Amino acid sequence: MTEKSIHELLEFGIINIDKSSGPTSFSVSDFICKKIGARKTSHFGTLDPKVTGVLPVALNRACKLTGYFLGEDKTYVGIMRIHENTDINKIREIIEKKFIGKINQMPPVKSRVKRQLRPREIYSFELLEQSDDKKDILFKVKCEGGTYIRKLIDDLGSELGIGAHMLELRRTDAGIFGEENSANLYDFEKAVEEYKNGDDRLLKKIIIPAEEAIKEVYPCVEIKDDNLKQIFTGRPIYRKDVVRDEGWKNDSVVGVFYNGKFIGMYKISRGREIFAKPEFVFQPIK
Repeated sequence: MTEKSIHELLEFGIINIDKSSGPTSFSVSDFICKKIGARKTSHFGTLDPKVTGVLPVALNRACKLTGYFLGEDKTYVGIMRIHENTDINKIREIIEKKFIGKINQMPPVKSRVKRQLRPREIYSFELLEQSDDKKDILFKVKCEGGTYIRKLIDDLGSELGIGAHMLELRRTDAGIFGEENSANLYDFEKAVEEYKNGDDRLLKKIIIPAEEAIKEVYPCVEIKDDNLKQIFTGRPIYRKDVVRDEGWKNDSVVGVFYNGKFIGMYKISRGREIFAKPEFVFQPIK
């Protein structure tokens, strides 16, 4: 695939920021927007101000993809404090019984969503290490997007009957975005400064092409070029447009490409002739 120009990356790219403790997710997104002179930016999943770690930020037209990545699985590492000395194996037993698999979680009082029980899935909840005084425990959680870790720890404390709260938390993965391919704000500022001085190499390394992220998460459908002009106007994709139909189910979301170039996000809607209907059509960058 031809290397993207900096103009293309800024128009349809994602920067995976390693957020420090202090700023809100919105303020980080807004800082990036102003620094690079973007029309708009948006982040893929809020981190509380004190929480550090992975915060993917979409640039310009990549903001249209926010909803496609928000629900991706997340991984966190943190420290909880239990309010009475308790054997770590007893806590593990409670976790195995009550906090693995499908759970119902009530959002905290200060959350932005409606306070009603919401089903969430906890894929793993490991206790890695306990401090000498037995009160602080290093933990790792992999969970469905939208899970409140602070509330998870509070609920665990209630189940134990002794109380617990979270001391520190770091998000190490948000879907395909991990801490190993993230950049902190210092790295970002340095890259932008060099870009403004005529050297775009650092900034190009930091920005992830949005279509590459799509390929990692969604099935890819290749189409022919017979009806590209009409497809860019929002016309559905017909069976005859598709190079190969791999039997995707109705209502599944796919990324559509022509010759490696991203066309848009579509929902499979099988009819006699129609194959998929558009949700987001990506007009070529000029």
